[in-house]
Amino acid sequence: MKNIITNSILADDLTSFISTLPSSVNYGDTILPFKIIANETKTDLCLWVAEHKEQLNQILHRFGGVLFKGFNIDNAEKLNQLATAHADEGLLDYIERGAPRIKLANNIFTSTEYAKEEVIPMHHEMSYSHNWPVKLYFCSEVVAQKDGYTPLADDRKVIELIPDEIKQKFIDKKVMYVRNYGLGIDMSWQDAFQTTSKAEVEEYLTKSKTSFEWLDDDVLRTKAVRQAIATHPITNDTVWFNHAHLFHSSNLPADIREIFEEEFGSEGMPRNAYYGDGTVIEDSVVSLIRDLYDEHAVRFDWEQGDALFVDNFLLTHGRSSFEGERKVCVAMSDLYTNKAL
Repeated sequence: MKNIITNSILADDLTSFISTLPSSVNYGDTILPFKIIANETKTDLCLWVAEHKEQLNQILHRFGGVLFKGFNIDNAEKLNQLATAHADEGLLDYIERGAPRIKLANNIFTSTEYAKEEVIPMHHEMSYSHNWPVKLYFCSEVVAQKDGYTPLADDRKVIELIPDEIKQKFIDKKVMYVRNYGLGIDMSWQDAFQTTSKAEVEEYLTKSKTSFEWLDDDVLRTKAVRQAIATHPITNDTVWFNHAHLFHSSNLPADIREIFEEEFGSEGMPRNAYYGDGTVIEDSVVSLIRDLYDEHAVRFDWEQGDALFVDNFLLTHGRSSFEGERKVCVAMSDLYTNKAL
């Protein structure tokens, strides 16, 4: 993983900077995220973002992420105001959850509530679903005592490095996600779909082209075939866009994987990923994908009050393990639906 000093400009210099952007960019050398620093007068960032929305989108489409420094965006209310100022549509709720989070207010959430010892692999938010947010917003409220950084990787570069035979196999077959809710290990269906109504869950799954069955009164199994790649709706960039390497059982520690497979069988595990025709994805394939992300991820260290904008199509993000307390707030906007389903 690379620790790279970011490009940076003062907020007042954004307009002149845009005019100097080249017509193309070498994604292998792109410095992530692009940094915008507060000027001495401490600009009202929400107002500034609203006034410079088009220019910010140009930066996002070029670099994939923008980090704001010195603007003191350090709680859920401030992030709500900032994200709302930039979003084309309202902020999104978190339905069909892939990980536990706490809803703070006004569709602002904590980042994934996994133990501080765990590493969250690189991913595009909700790429396992039939729809997902185009834009992600983060702010740092409490900085970890050690580590707790958010690695980023440009998937325009990653997809170029995946061997053609692997890439084509996924393009042809797609990815099937199998989830078993209610085993008492992973999320319950009530938490994942934010309802206690089976009828509401079934309606959602039917509309999202997800097959399902109730294994008993409280265990739900779903199977969803989704894309392996996606095309950005504005830039037309093609990116590697799936959760196969996260859901695949090889993402578990070897001893836990063995126990789960003995207890539940491959298809009965809390979550797993297959090729879209139901055949097994080779461990070596998803291991290669993880290695590519690790090799090309860049990182920055959070400071309290930092705010980060991410284009969810272009960049993957993750989380390192950490020590001490850490609180990062998250918002999502601009729902994109995979109409090919």
